[in-house]
Amino acid sequence: MYSIVELLFQIYFYMILVYVLMSWLPNVRESFIGELLGKMVEPYLSPFRRFIPPIMGMIDISPIVALFVLRLAQNGVYAILGYFV
Repeated sequence: MYSIVELLFQIYFYMILVYVLMSWLPNVRESFIGELLGKMVEPYLSPFRRFIPPIMGMIDISPIVALFVLRLAQNGVYAILGYFV
């Protein structure tokens, strides 16, 4: 059970990471893969972007905070699964 949960969290972690790195390349987010990743990642990232403004108007640190919170959620799910398994 832990391996399935770990795999799902790892996949989502890397999806966010790839999506953020795609912002450095022009027109990549408009591709099919960019749009697909956007539909799956933006609902998670948008609350962080609402509360964390970009630094100096350019540097968006909200994905870093979102990845950190995702890791905390992963540890919380492990703790919950530890009670049941």
